[in-house]
Amino acid sequence: MSNQTTNAAADLRNIKWGHEIPCEHYCDQPYIVITDSGEWVCVLTTGEGVEGEWGQHVVSTISTDQGQTWSELIDIEPADGPEASWVMPLILPSGRIYAFYTYNGQNRREVISDNGSYISRVDTLGDLMFKYSDDSGRSWSKEHYQVPIRNMQIDRDNPYEGEVQFFWGVGKPMIHEGAVYMGLAKVGSFGNGFMASSEGIFVKSSNLLSESDPARIEWETLPDGDKGIHAPLGKVADEHNLVGLSDGSLYCTYRTIEGHNGQAYSRDGGHTWTSPQYAEYSPGGRKIKHPRAANFVRKFSNGNYILWFHNHGKDNRATPPLAYLDRNPAWMCGGVEINGHIHWSQPEIVLYDDEPKTRISYPDFIEDRGKYFISETQKTVARVHEVDPALLEAMWSQHTNSQLAERGLVFEASQAELGGALALLPQLPNLAAGGGFTVDMRLFAGSRDQVGMLLDTRGRDGKGIAVTLTERATVRLTLNDGRSEASWESDDGLIQPNAWQHVSIIVDGGPNIITFVVNGELGDGGKQRQFGWGRFSPHLQDVNGSGQVLLGAGWSGTIGALRLYDRHLLTSEAVGNYRAGLSL
Repeated sequence: MSNQTTNAAADLRNIKWGHEIPCEHYCDQPYIVITDSGEWVCVLTTGEGVEGEWGQHVVSTISTDQGQTWSELIDIEPADGPEASWVMPLILPSGRIYAFYTYNGQNRREVISDNGSYISRVDTLGDLMFKYSDDSGRSWSKEHYQVPIRNMQIDRDNPYEGEVQFFWGVGKPMIHEGAVYMGLAKVGSFGNGFMASSEGIFVKSSNLLSESDPARIEWETLPDGDKGIHAPLGKVADEHNLVGLSDGSLYCTYRTIEGHNGQAYSRDGGHTWTSPQYAEYSPGGRKIKHPRAANFVRKFSNGNYILWFHNHGKDNRATPPLAYLDRNPAWMCGGVEINGHIHWSQPEIVLYDDEPKTRISYPDFIEDRGKYFISETQKTVARVHEVDPALLEAMWSQHTNSQLAERGLVFEASQAELGGALALLPQLPNLAAGGGFTVDMRLFAGSRDQVGMLLDTRGRDGKGIAVTLTERATVRLTLNDGRSEASWESDDGLIQPNAWQHVSIIVDGGPNIITFVVNGELGDGGKQRQFGWGRFSPHLQDVNGSGQVLLGAGWSGTIGALRLYDRHLLTSEAVGNYRAGLSL
């Protein structure tokens, strides 16, 4: 995957370059397991209509070439039966594949909402059922089997007093210390935002790995007690998924409508969990921002982790439907385990679409023969994408990286050369062609009043780039191609007086996004903004200005160092530049 290319046609972060997974029309949650023979078996929810319409069912398809081509769809449950949805696969060491799904076995055609009216969507209720395949997904057992789910208070409080269970699941079951765990979200009511209240549980089997008779598999519902894993403040907490840590602990993430994803740890096999809290980059650190969308955690064979999320958020408890928006681009953090907790890197863009309204979600993460892949869906198109291992390694090593980035460095100046200087500037790539660049600098402002122009390449026609320190202690980037102009600022108040600050301004012409990395942290908007990153028009073209750059003219602070790159740096590289500067 070419994450740093200046050629848009080769930027495999763009989802259009992925390989499509077959579907009927609607398609969701394409999850993949790999057989001993190297075949990929993908299960997904599909249907000829849209999400939730009659005919929604679960299928499998097989690839023998790492997702480049796929077989015809194979029914796990037929389209003319009751709704079967949200299928999750598990492959055993024996080769047997289990497929778990929500099944409207009573064939209900409507359900009471939280205001007493009826809704016709009936794909998030019924029984948790499973079938199995002993021939690598080519056929599935005729019988389906039920996983019993213990009722809790949220079930007894629903309109049917628990006689009908509302729930669904995402992701894949996980094997941990000889047992199988699977995350589910219990729904308390349907209404504004569809699932109006929810909380998370796990079903666990201690004998599935050893029991060949599916009717004799034993299940328990966790956590203990009468309440699942809930949101810190609101009524919505769903799509819980988890990983196992090396010390035997469990870690789960889940979505809320409060502008952040949630997290919880269990130190006793899932029986009890830490109190609800928002996910953090490190224990006690900055909270991660995320809307109401899938945020998946996964562990790789090297013992490191990734977190998939969307890197923005606001409290939408008053307007739940708005929380579903803005799932493009998709971001990931790399996680390393330290003293029983996962510490997350600053995030990187992993996938995007040219249309900002596209929703990229419900991924799976595949590790196969030394390569990494992601599957994802936009609800009518599902694809598989290969991921550059260097991107993952950069995130996993970000916590210790203190190297200056060298590739693409086209201009560099130190403090002695910078005070009000005028210098020749190399040409920057055309943004409309997918190019990008990075301005990387160290600043010292003696007071809040020291505002002004830090860098300016614009000619009399306004064409070029400019970097300004504002009165709100932000750094503003302005881009002008002679036809149109765009600008974005760092988060408020990050530039502190009487201290050296490191600022990387990354302009990425793939997704057309500007990010700021200030003192090793990628801006997330803080308390003032939903977004810390900003988009610029895909029609913005050549922002080369006068051919010269004026540095710090009229500004009474100090520019200690300036580097200009003719490519977008990875966030991880900007963090490395910051750490390298600490030793100067």
